[in-house]
Amino acid sequence: QVQLVESGGGAVRPGGSLRLSCVASGGSFSHYVMGWFRQAPGKEREFVAAISGTGVNTFYHDDVEGRFTISRHNGRSTVDLQMNDLKPEDTALYYCAADTDRRWYNGPTSFNLWGQGTQVTVSS
Repeated sequence: QVQLVESGGGAVRPGGSLRLSCVASGGSFSHYVMGWFRQAPGKEREFVAAISGTGVNTFYHDDVEGRFTISRHNGRSTVDLQMNDLKPEDTALYYCAADTDRRWYNGPTSFNLWGQGTQVTVSS
């Protein structure tokens, strides 16, 4: 049974940076597309970023393009999200997710495994 555990959330001022990390236990990590999603209070969960099994291809929501970077280390079964120039509207519960059926990104609805989430709060 594959499990995902996130870490690295916290509180930061606007313009600051945070790095989220997710470690996967069990399964064949390099075979999975990995992604990050977020859910703000009163809003639906939304796609943030995804990375293919090989790490060659990355995808971003328009709102974070150029500020966030997703990366993975298959040897350690980890996927990270480096978040720079954070804004108050980035405040949300951030979830790590996996599409265990594919190595190539197939859209945000393909993810079938989720972590518990880590809170990111951006406030002055």
